[in-house]
Amino acid sequence: MADVIDAHKTAPQAALISKLNPIIRGWSNYYSTVVSKDTFQKVDHLTYDQLRAWAKTRGKGGINKAKYWRRVGNRNWCFSTEEGRELLTHQNTPIVRHIKVKGGASPYNGDWIYWGKRRGEYSGTPNRVSTLIKKQKGICSHCGLYFTSTDIVEVDHIKPTSLGGKDTYDNLQLLHKHCHNTKTASDGSLNKNHDDKPF
Repeated sequence: MADVIDAHKTAPQAALISKLNPIIRGWSNYYSTVVSKDTFQKVDHLTYDQLRAWAKTRGKGGINKAKYWRRVGNRNWCFSTEEGRELLTHQNTPIVRHIKVKGGASPYNGDWIYWGKRRGEYSGTPNRVSTLIKKQKGICSHCGLYFTSTDIVEVDHIKPTSLGGKDTYDNLQLLHKHCHNTKTASDGSLNKNHDDKPF
């Protein structure tokens, strides 16, 4: 971040913010599953010091605080533009605690209910997959078997979008990859339009 700030000494504030925000968002999300609250505070403080130095350079030794820092919502000293573009802070990233595996649990003990539900709680699982696992209680809608921790799963449209189905949760289900292939082969979504002219 210091390198980005140094490289943007003469750039507009909005350009600097647009360069820093993806860095802050990515780094904070990466470390959001570990004990990072104190570290996030320290990094935000260091960022503030670097931005003060940036503003001091632009002000020829003085700092025009009102020009670069504003009150936004409940945040004082928010590095932001008059147009409302604001710099993210590391501290605003929610900490997501990793859920430990139960002491006696193993992927090899046949407790697919536990592992299917746990997969929905894992922070690396996409939101849509996690929501569907919980909704289906860890069970594949096609074959009725529990998802295991090693299964490849896919989100399926119950009524295919090519046949007018909507991309909403009431039209979505989670299936094993092979179940999804079987379902797609029989649901009519692969059929060609009969009105098409032959080549």
